[in-house]
Amino acid sequence: MRPIVRVKNLSKQYIIGAREAAYGSLRETIVEAMRAPLRRLQGDGKRNSETIWALRDVSFEVAPGEVIGIIGRNGAGKSTLLKVLSRITEPTNGRAELYGRVASLLEVGTGFHPELTGRENVYLNGAILGMNKTEIDRKFDEIVAFAELEKFLDTPVKRYSSGMYMRLAFAVASHLEPEILIVDEVLAVGDAAFQKKCLGKMGQVASEGRTVLFVSHNMSAVRNLCSRALWLDGGRVVEAGETGQVVLNYTQKGALARLKQVWQDPTTAPGDSTARLCELSVTAPGQEWDEPFTVKTPLRLTATIQNYHPNALLNFSIVLYNLEGVAIFNTASVPQTFPEGPLEGSFTIPGDFLNDGAYTIRILLVKDTTVAVFDLYDALLFEVLDAGRIGNWYGKVVGAVRPHFDWELNTGK
Repeated sequence: MRPIVRVKNLSKQYIIGAREAAYGSLRETIVEAMRAPLRRLQGDGKRNSETIWALRDVSFEVAPGEVIGIIGRNGAGKSTLLKVLSRITEPTNGRAELYGRVASLLEVGTGFHPELTGRENVYLNGAILGMNKTEIDRKFDEIVAFAELEKFLDTPVKRYSSGMYMRLAFAVASHLEPEILIVDEVLAVGDAAFQKKCLGKMGQVASEGRTVLFVSHNMSAVRNLCSRALWLDGGRVVEAGETGQVVLNYTQKGALARLKQVWQDPTTAPGDSTARLCELSVTAPGQEWDEPFTVKTPLRLTATIQNYHPNALLNFSIVLYNLEGVAIFNTASVPQTFPEGPLEGSFTIPGDFLNDGAYTIRILLVKDTTVAVFDLYDALLFEVLDAGRIGNWYGKVVGAVRPHFDWELNTGK
């Protein structure tokens, strides 16, 4: 079977500070002409320009009906890859071949004309996809119902909020029956109900045999929606294969993992003449080292210090943050006096407490209940995965924490 997407040795280079060649407005042409003599006086700016490779020798194939998750940290090249596949930008080297009608949902408002109404943009996008008016008419009511924008359908989209833009854009892209649907971080804009709706629709699109390329930082959605995953880092393919294994390697061995730190040289370890940090780790007791952490996994945090003072009054303090910088909790040990020598402190975060997501650890050692011996931010970095979808829900469960409570359900009196 011929692949529906074939990418071969694809590379994309950018010159930092330079703009890609494009057809400019009259105003831009005049401004450029006025700047040219000044640039000649200052010297050719291109001599000192810096280039970066957003993509480097990327190759993969996608079979018809496959759902591929594209993962990686910010700046890994994911969005650049989708822009090349969507024909928004040209590659520097290599080829990208797509066999079928393509609908892309990349940045908010992409493909919409701001002066046209929502209704007019639906028909414009359908025409761009090669659909005739009869085909668009057949899908129009479904698009409007999904977007929930009936009252604003005849309003120019330049007056839409980012959430309204995304509602209509996703409704158009997912309902106009493309052979290939390209989606970049659909969960970045919109409330929880909208996210749930979008992910459910993507699951439906996939079940209908259409091909989906899905970029997301939501590992739960990637694991549940995608049959294969592509991990990018630094513009290169790190790994491609079965979704569960690729996501596991990404979260536990890749960009989202720093599960242990050891300071062997006391002169560079956090601390002072009172005490210094020797080792800090987060583990899952009874679990293999390469198994992922999930919302049901108890996590053990252990810190070891070297105390240089007899009868020092010390206590540990740990702050857990999510990647948005929100403090999830702060826990501290009881201040006690300790003899000179090594000291280990530990505690367990119970399962069914943390929500899925990425977290960082801040650790402090406090003496005499007021003085910080050291205060180390981002000492550890780890991710907690969902333990499995809830019914047809593919999105993220809201909340800083996700405790399991025993419910009592009764019928009648």
